Amino acid sequence: QVQLVESGGGRVESGGSLRLTCAASGFSLEHYSMGWFRQAPGNEREGLACISSADGRTYISEAVKDRFTISRDNAKNTVFLQLNSLRPEDTAVYHCAAAPEGASCDALYARRYHNGVDYWGKGTTVTVSS
Repeated sequence: QVQLVESGGGRVESGGSLRLTCAASGFSLEHYSMGWFRQAPGNEREGLACISSADGRTYISEAVKDRFTISRDNAKNTVFLQLNSLRPEDTAVYHCAAAPEGASCDALYARRYHNGVDYWGKGTTVTVSS
């Protein structure tokens, strides 16, 4: 059974850092494009970062590119999102997602695939106080 479980969220002050972890089970994530998204109350889901299954290249949203970093540990079947210089507007629930095997990061962001389904974790909450 495919499962993604996020952890590492919490409450921090503005300027602080957190490292989010997405632990995968039921599949080997190195063969899948993996992404991080967030959703704040009243806002649409926002794509933040993705690491491609094809070549390991990483993509970071312009909104957070100087502060957030995505990485992957294939041996631990885990994906990370490092959050630095956090701001109150970063407050949200953060989710990781796995695209169908072979799908690109662009496909994951758009949730448009030739075949297969994506998988999502339930999320971890990040709260940044001013």
